[in-house]
Amino acid sequence: MTANGSVRPPAPTGASAAADHLGDPAEPKARLMNVANLLTMIRLVLVPGFVLLLVHGDGHDPAWRSFAWAAFAIAMITDLFDGEVARRYGLVTDFGKIADPIADKAIMGAALAGLSALGDLPWWVTVVILVRELGITLMRFWVIRHGVIPASRGGKLKTLAQGVAVGMYILVLTGPLATIRAWLMVVAVILTVVTGLDYVRQAVVLRRAGLAAERERRA
Repeated sequence: MTANGSVRPPAPTGASAAADHLGDPAEPKARLMNVANLLTMIRLVLVPGFVLLLVHGDGHDPAWRSFAWAAFAIAMITDLFDGEVARRYGLVTDFGKIADPIADKAIMGAALAGLSALGDLPWWVTVVILVRELGITLMRFWVIRHGVIPASRGGKLKTLAQGVAVGMYILVLTGPLATIRAWLMVVAVILTVVTGLDYVRQAVVLRRAGLAAERERRA
């Protein structure tokens, strides 16, 4: 009962309580076609175009490699913004959760494989990076029912180092710049391995905690 004698509506429980905040209406579900997903789709469309630019002719023409670098740079820039836009403006969708990591792996994998096929980057570098990226993605699905492994500072730094190093390898560089990009790639590979091992550790800890909590609930 309220102060004026009217009946107070029952408080929401369960899913309704989670959806509503102090009686406010639940937020509408994000539409599939939104800015964040559009950026992700642009990145996916850029992948085949980037590959064609990278391997045009003999694959070593400075002008075409510059065009390929521009496509790669645009893809990396959209990667920086689509996730942030989705979270900030409530545009997270199931499509985005799946397509965003696929787009990330696709553009980076295409660049690494293309550079190795052209003889500009050792294949072992490509294998190490791609095995790590695919392995961590599969591992996230392995533990997803127990929780989410957040992106770490090291992981973000790894992504930045990979992007800059691969971008420099796409360009036709010589002299000191070629030396700098080689060292940047060394740093990127080290960060790739170190952060990958850290994610494995976090996944094991998370899964153990999740299994322990399940056993306690059954007890």
